[in-house]
Amino acid sequence: MTATSHAIVGSVIAAKVGNPALAIPIALASHLVLDAIPHWDTATNGKNGTLGKKNGKVFINTLLDFAIGLIASYFLLFFLFPTTNYIYAFIIIVCAQLFDWMTVPYLFLGMNSFFYKTYKFQKIFDRKLDKPWGIITQVVTVIAVIIIGKLI
Repeated sequence: MTATSHAIVGSVIAAKVGNPALAIPIALASHLVLDAIPHWDTATNGKNGTLGKKNGKVFINTLLDFAIGLIASYFLLFFLFPTTNYIYAFIIIVCAQLFDWMTVPYLFLGMNSFFYKTYKFQKIFDRKLDKPWGIITQVVTVIAVIIIGKLI
């Protein structure tokens, strides 16, 4: 999933689960569950372990995705979940995205060891699907999470 999708789901988790001892593991688990849904993300067609021309573009697109995710999350919190603490939400959003952040040193810099192990673990759950269907599955999933979050 894109960082935006993980951030929005993290926002809903923060809004609905006030106890960080519960919210943090739920946010971490949500990442793996979301990645198990066939999806597209900014690295779908990238190459691992190099910051060459193609991955330079993927890196920039990933940073933009992260920024868009934060902005979208805070709009969501402001309009739909206004009582949520923004700092708490940011922590839960980072937890919801954490597996992706932990793979950045491997994917873009070619660093192995712990980062490669994190990448391999995450890949167990990751189901890629190219555009447009991979984007459609994300939009539907995120909208469903928001609606469920508003209803409960």
